[in-house]
Amino acid sequence: MAPTTIAAASSCMLLKTPFSLKRGCKALSFNNGRLLSKRLFSCNAIYNSQVRIKREGQPETLNYRVFFEDASGKKISPWHDVPLHLGNGVFNFIVEIPKESSAKMEVATVELYTPIKQDTKKGKLRYYPYNINWNYGLLPQTWEDPSFANSEVEGAFGDNDPVDVVEIGDSRGKIGEILKVKPLAALAMIDEGELDWKIVAISLDDPRASLVDDVNDVEKHFPGTLTAIRNWFRDYKIPDGKPANNFGLGNKAASKEYALKVIKETNESWAKLVKRSIPAGDLSLV
Repeated sequence: MAPTTIAAASSCMLLKTPFSLKRGCKALSFNNGRLLSKRLFSCNAIYNSQVRIKREGQPETLNYRVFFEDASGKKISPWHDVPLHLGNGVFNFIVEIPKESSAKMEVATVELYTPIKQDTKKGKLRYYPYNINWNYGLLPQTWEDPSFANSEVEGAFGDNDPVDVVEIGDSRGKIGEILKVKPLAALAMIDEGELDWKIVAISLDDPRASLVDDVNDVEKHFPGTLTAIRNWFRDYKIPDGKPANNFGLGNKAASKEYALKVIKETNESWAKLVKRSIPAGDLSLV
């Protein structure tokens, strides 16, 4: 299958870099398709970068993979190589599960180049019991550290994955699509004792993006959406005979400011991971 080319936005580190610049990560910078740099720990913009999607295997099979490639055709990681920050409170978001679909797609964090694949359990493909009503995916260059107990959220440890995003815009994304989003709120889901953040965000391309900038705006312009998101993630395991998930922070959606704090902290954890300051275990850092 021929690769699909998608545009990735220009990038500059938004936050003051809290870690050493001696070892750069593998985020890619391009100028008219020419590789410029593999470092993103400094504030270097990414100009006219392009990421190509290459699908291998057939959808809804065990060997289906969605790989990411740079302009030269070299495989890159959607988790490690796509930049997080775009400046001015805007971030890259990678769609794993398009809205109104049920196949449980996710970045394969233990496979080389961390392609997107369908999750499995006991050798069988996993599906949600009903469609998810929003675009769902990850923030690249974030990581929920399983060795860190969050004292603000019942001492729960991170779930060892990138941070999840629930994008509430009207358009249906595509698997592997990179959207520019702004965070609006955060939900602290606790799944079997693990902290699994859900950042609520909206694509800048959405017609109502200019109307919402914080959690209260979501309630005003997308009434009932935050409750619906919380209830969906609370209940989706119940049909499989499992208990409902819990939520910290008073069972309420936290503010945009808090969401940005979560993003900053998990970006710092990811930086430590790729510098191997924290053991990676089975995680792929390629």
